[in-house]
Amino acid sequence: MKNFLDQDFLLQTKTAQRLYHEFASHQPIIDYHCHLPPDQIADDINFKNITQIWLYGDHYKWRAMRANGVNEAYITGNKTDEEKFTAWAATVPYTLRNPLYHWTHLELQRYFGIDELLSPVSAQKIYAQCNEKLQSPEFSIRNILKSKNVEVVGTTDDPLDNLSYHQKLKQDAFSVKVLPAYRPDKAMNADDIAGLNKYIDQLEAVANVSISNIDEYLSALKARHDYFAENGCKLSDHGLEQIYAEDYTDAEIAAIFTKIRSNEVLLPLEILKFKSAMLYYFAIWDHEKGWVQQFHLGALRNNNARALTNLGPDTGWDSIGDFAQGRALSKFLNRLDTTNQLAKTIIYNLNPADNELFATMVGNYNDGSVAGKMQFGSAWWFLDQKDGMIKQLNALSNMGLLSRLVGMLTDSRSFMSFPRHEYFRRLLCNLLGDDIENGELPNDIEWTGKIVSDICYFNAKNYFNF
Repeated sequence: MKNFLDQDFLLQTKTAQRLYHEFASHQPIIDYHCHLPPDQIADDINFKNITQIWLYGDHYKWRAMRANGVNEAYITGNKTDEEKFTAWAATVPYTLRNPLYHWTHLELQRYFGIDELLSPVSAQKIYAQCNEKLQSPEFSIRNILKSKNVEVVGTTDDPLDNLSYHQKLKQDAFSVKVLPAYRPDKAMNADDIAGLNKYIDQLEAVANVSISNIDEYLSALKARHDYFAENGCKLSDHGLEQIYAEDYTDAEIAAIFTKIRSNEVLLPLEILKFKSAMLYYFAIWDHEKGWVQQFHLGALRNNNARALTNLGPDTGWDSIGDFAQGRALSKFLNRLDTTNQLAKTIIYNLNPADNELFATMVGNYNDGSVAGKMQFGSAWWFLDQKDGMIKQLNALSNMGLLSRLVGMLTDSRSFMSFPRHEYFRRLLCNLLGDDIENGELPNDIEWTGKIVSDICYFNAKNYFNF
């Protein structure tokens, strides 16, 4: 019987162990997509306690606690940080076979050197141990990033953001690159006319312009796109249910925008046409600048109306959606490719039933200009676990080139999430190690090891030109 979470965790063969320890474990981390707050990095804060760095904003843990019968007061409510930690510690033993069980103990090991299992019995001791370490200089945010061998952090930022914290980090010559990503989802959200008009009003103030027609709107958004580029941005990102690719004319979009500014109700088809047009404009700008465009597709968000009213979005009430993805995605990519204006692209899938669809779709638009130009991105959100990662790796292997994958990302709001890169790397090495030991791949450790190193680090380094 193997020990839980030992040095060969998830590595089932000698070959897998060698691939991981010799070729993967020491590679720097390029976390090119996450939701870490840049202000906390710029201010180099020390979190006051383990609850603040570990439980605040982590809707993965919140969902588990709710499923375990924990009252909301101990999750997002007014209970003390220690009480919230204790409630989480009481939940952890019940997360067996949920990835949270692995991640929780991996993070306690990697950050705090704690091998003891978290439970109600150990909660008070672990809480005190972690809190003491968190107050030391080595646990400031910048030192955490450096200690985890992080080379690049890609944040997710609204076009309205002034990027002052990114500027401060650059002025400080911080050794870890913290770069923004352009996320204009709110700028195309015609489902909420009042919210969109409020956003446009804010854009007027930020850009110091008046916006009364579609040309002025696009000009202001393009100016923000340019501003992001001036501040080191090399990626855009979109979190959408599906790609929008309705046919439209420029006159139609102009008329729809006039209706928006007049607070008129849009027809469903008008909403789709507006979203389609905006998505196309963003893609053209990305191509002009040589950026990488990312599309996170398939989340059915804010399912619980009562919880949304009480707590707001991004608090753990989302699920996998079953949207039709193929036809519109093909139409969108094809329009850009036809005029040779298709940027390097990563598409992330949330419904495992669509893995092969996504894996084959990217192959339609590789044009030989860049190795791995079109990427079927790593498993994310609900699929960011052992089974989901393996399925994504297998689909990509079967339908494309696993060897050109740009690796893992945390997509996280927590500074405690970097062991997810280790988790991914161990699974990757175990997959390849199994194939070698089964005689399905040649026993060429050096070449396979190079492929491992590329997936873990070098592919991303070359692809993003950071």
